Amino acid sequence: MSVAIITGSAGLVGSACARELASRGLELVGIDNDMRRVFFGDSASTAFCRERLERDLPGYSHRSTDIRDEAGLARIFSHFGRDVVAVIHAAAQPSHDWSARDPRTDFSVNAVGTLNLLEQTREHCPEAAFVFVSTNKVYGDLPNLLPLEERETRFELPASQRYGEHGIDESMPIDQSMKSPFGASKAAADLLVQEYGRYFGLHTGIFRGGCLTGPDHSGAELHGFLAYLVRCAVTGTAYTVHGHRGKQVRDNIHAEDLARAFWHFVQRPRSGEVYNIGGGRFSNCSMLEAIRICEELSGRELAWSYSEQARQGDHIWWISDLRKFRSHHPEWTPRHDIRAILEQIHRAAAERYRS
Repeated sequence: MSVAIITGSAGLVGSACARELASRGLELVGIDNDMRRVFFGDSASTAFCRERLERDLPGYSHRSTDIRDEAGLARIFSHFGRDVVAVIHAAAQPSHDWSARDPRTDFSVNAVGTLNLLEQTREHCPEAAFVFVSTNKVYGDLPNLLPLEERETRFELPASQRYGEHGIDESMPIDQSMKSPFGASKAAADLLVQEYGRYFGLHTGIFRGGCLTGPDHSGAELHGFLAYLVRCAVTGTAYTVHGHRGKQVRDNIHAEDLARAFWHFVQRPRSGEVYNIGGGRFSNCSMLEAIRICEELSGRELAWSYSEQARQGDHIWWISDLRKFRSHHPEWTPRHDIRAILEQIHRAAAERYRS
């Protein structure tokens, strides 16, 4: 029996990984206590996604265990032991705005929870591949120092500049920048996962994601901007754009594409490897461009307003350079561009929220 343990299994990335790994024949143990509901309110609950996983995947079993609960994790890992071939760690407090309200909880979930999982892996299944969902926020606001050009609907980095042609690669440093408590807690976890690969020899991969998205995202105002934007378009809820004249750019990767990338790493893992991962040059948009597409899909204008106050540490422009991961796993390529992603999210939101 080959088992995959997935934390945050009812969330966007975790549920996509559950479906991907189930299709590969693995037995699944999902760990998720719906902390997203605690962070962002009832409307952000992932309970609906857990119910679908339990209904759709016969090989899926769920544990409502908090990743800060060492004893609870020990019971799970010791039970399955060396049958565990993959640990996908997607559970997190994901918002830099929320982290400033409660840095202790943010750090305990993101950093201490990751340490707990690494220790359980080292003790009970040291040959398993350990995939960590990190974030581009570990780079802090350093990308904002790039020589960006302001264009009609977006900021852009010319191809002649470093990072311009392919996006930002892993050579960008993570120190001497403002990250928010969230960025700092994820950076601490990121470094721990690297070190457990390099020092202890675990098979660890660190994926520094751009915007991770898809139709199963329980988007909230403080996290998941595409899903929340579409939700506002569908329900008529007012949306606020914060700073940079709405021209800030994000690359967006569909959770299914990310889950496939994780599967390829699980098949040929390395130790302490770091990858920037996102939509890259293939799938990205500015806020203004995303609003325009949402209005086209919904058939009406979005009720949005503009605030001059940008979020602290917010990236003005981020596009991931995917070449390192693709050089290690050339069989992988993203399949969903920004239009396809928004069309999927819109169909799901129309069904979920209008009903």
